[in-house]
Amino acid sequence: MYRKVDTTLNFLDREKEVLAFWKENKIFEKSVKKNEGNPSFTFYDGPPTANGKPHIGHILTRAIKDTIPRYQNMKGKYVLRKAGWDTHGLPVELEVEKSLGIDGKQEIEKYGIEPFIKKCKESVFKYVDEWQRMSDRVGYWVDMEHPYVTYHDDYIESVWGAIRQIADKGLLYKGYKIVPYCPRCGTALSSHEVAQGYKDVREKSVFVKFKAKGRENTYFLAWTTTPWTLPSNVALCMNPDADYVEIESEETGEKYILAEALVPAVFGEEKYTVLSKKKGKEYEYTEYEPLYPYGKEKFAFREKAYYVTCDDYVTLSDGTGVVHTATAFGEDDYRVGRKY
Repeated sequence: MYRKVDTTLNFLDREKEVLAFWKENKIFEKSVKKNEGNPSFTFYDGPPTANGKPHIGHILTRAIKDTIPRYQNMKGKYVLRKAGWDTHGLPVELEVEKSLGIDGKQEIEKYGIEPFIKKCKESVFKYVDEWQRMSDRVGYWVDMEHPYVTYHDDYIESVWGAIRQIADKGLLYKGYKIVPYCPRCGTALSSHEVAQGYKDVREKSVFVKFKAKGRENTYFLAWTTTPWTLPSNVALCMNPDADYVEIESEETGEKYILAEALVPAVFGEEKYTVLSKKKGKEYEYTEYEPLYPYGKEKFAFREKAYYVTCDDYVTLSDGTGVVHTATAFGEDDYRVGRKY
């Protein structure tokens, strides 16, 4: 026999009854304990920062993340789930700057580093109650009574301990990486932090002639949205599989090398003659003359520079299909520089 389902059942109240039952009877804790001694399953969940309110994106990810440990638990694995709070990072500092009415590193130093850190520690748990209510409400099973906190000494020491073990095994190396930098904050930014402030803007770009070495009136026509990096140019980059043409302009008498697909967009109604057609790969290692005559007595490369490289990141949606490359600026530029 079973109780007939009431057609006037309020699903919201029903959910709350189930959640209350789970809490009162410690169902989550029991579900973990029953598998003690069995093979473990570890699930690393990136902790949120509780100085910002949870939103629908957090609800979605928490619901998805909850399914994996539950599934492994149902398979008999011992799945310890510990909540955490991310208490470091730029978002925390920016929130505190806003609340104090200050702007930038100099004003933080003027306010005082220690008082600022204290304010940051107070800020990180501003909305912790809302996070806990949200997590309970969506049935997210995790131990929130004994969370790890990234600014606690035991957590910091555990990270340093892990790094020490990695170093002892010879797995650390010193290298270089191109990362976004915020002049206002005076710090490097992660791609995630950059994405938070992403917006489309109108920006000036330039078309630049790079003279082909040993050829009269012949130029690689490159395009860049970062003209301030041109003094650091060390290479040009073409798509190895794209078609490139050398054309002669009737107006200037000069010869230009660029992607065939982009000639109409660049030259419009201007008349020209196509002299040759090649794949980008055929131009690889072709030398050109530097934009700026630094002179060997002033600046000397340890490596060969000023030649055409090839890489798939070069697209034919804009520009000329020939990309100005400055390895000190831009992730793709640096990667291509390392490759060559």
